Amino acid sequence: MPIWNKEMECMPREELEKLQLERLQRMLAYVYEKSPLYRERFDALGFQPGDLKNLSELSKLPLTDKEDFRNHYPFGMFCVPNRDIIRLHASSGTTGKLTVVGCTRNDLENWTEMVARMVSMTGVDNNDVAQIAFGYGLFTGAHGLQYGLERVGATVIPISGGNSEKQLMVMKDFGSTVLVSTPTYALHLSELAMQAGIDPKNDLDIRIGLFGGEAFSEEYRREIQDRWGMLATDNYGLSEIGGPGFSGECYLLCGQHVAEDHYIVEIVDPDTLQPVPIGQSGEVVITTLTKEAIPVIRYRTKDISSLTLEPCDCGRTTARLAKITGRTDDMMVIRGVNVFPSQIESVIVNVAGLAPHYQIIRYKKGFLDDLEIQVEISEKAFTDNYAELEAIEEEFKLQLYKTLSLNPKVKLVEPHSIERTAGKARRVIDARDNK
Repeated sequence: MPIWNKEMECMPREELEKLQLERLQRMLAYVYEKSPLYRERFDALGFQPGDLKNLSELSKLPLTDKEDFRNHYPFGMFCVPNRDIIRLHASSGTTGKLTVVGCTRNDLENWTEMVARMVSMTGVDNNDVAQIAFGYGLFTGAHGLQYGLERVGATVIPISGGNSEKQLMVMKDFGSTVLVSTPTYALHLSELAMQAGIDPKNDLDIRIGLFGGEAFSEEYRREIQDRWGMLATDNYGLSEIGGPGFSGECYLLCGQHVAEDHYIVEIVDPDTLQPVPIGQSGEVVITTLTKEAIPVIRYRTKDISSLTLEPCDCGRTTARLAKITGRTDDMMVIRGVNVFPSQIESVIVNVAGLAPHYQIIRYKKGFLDDLEIQVEISEKAFTDNYAELEAIEEEFKLQLYKTLSLNPKVKLVEPHSIERTAGKARRVIDARDNK
């Protein structure tokens, strides 16, 4: 399969790290000159940009996080004047303030090129018709995917999120071959299609899914692929570091190739914040190497993953990021046990009779946190036979205990009773103040 930018995606490791060091040294000098935040932090350490001589010294510099964006709202993180910003994007924040990011013309060109690489490695080309079911607006995902898909010559349908019946009509009538959405929305569309008498695998032409916006398990991937007959690929990016294009899976589905000529990735222990050995799981920390508008040094993503530096059988030599398994701020400590929603999801998808739609309700039981897991019965298994439902529930509880070593409360609910959304699924509800 052709590689979009063979020079960069297949560069020998030694040459790539030399390029990264050169770009990092320039970036540190750039932010020292342009960013009051980084100049103040570097000065507090007694660090001058010219002091960094190798990549390993990056870990000695201070970390950046989302609070920095909130504290410098709206434009305090920018390193260029507004006249040089040609695009503003933002993501929602828990405090009501948006996390605001921007692009210079050069940033937009780099972004487009990175997304073109990302979609090409899945097999998308100029013969494809790509339906973008991400919401547009200030969110970076839909726009970024559109730029990259257009760059490789694909026909783009910017239908945006929601209006699911129309999505299916357009998909069928326009001959869409690529679906861009969250993985949960892809499953929702498959349900609606079947209810309308449309078999996604045989009656539609979707062959590749470009999924992002939320983490999903391998079991969830298999469910999507079985329903659609598609190659379901995962990609990853954050508004704070430039949106989609940072990393994505190739057609071999063996890790997400990182655009290492534009980013340096570290994996750190979320407690000590010290780097961990290659291959070990930890928090993803990202440094931008080419961003002009809002460069970030050592940005804490709060996402959990690991890296491999082994070249891929697809021919690319860039580092690969393992599937995101959860977030440090999603982790729940229940009676001394660390629990991630992804663990619960992997159990649900493997229990016969359950649909892959669920919510986790976290509440107080006395002085301790506890969980209630609400999960839908699949349409095929839905029955008024209590014994059959009880058997499904008992199997679910058994598998949960094997995975978590806990016995959370379980509630089986009717098909289609858990809210669907075209955006990120709301998996965890914190009801600790309500119970």
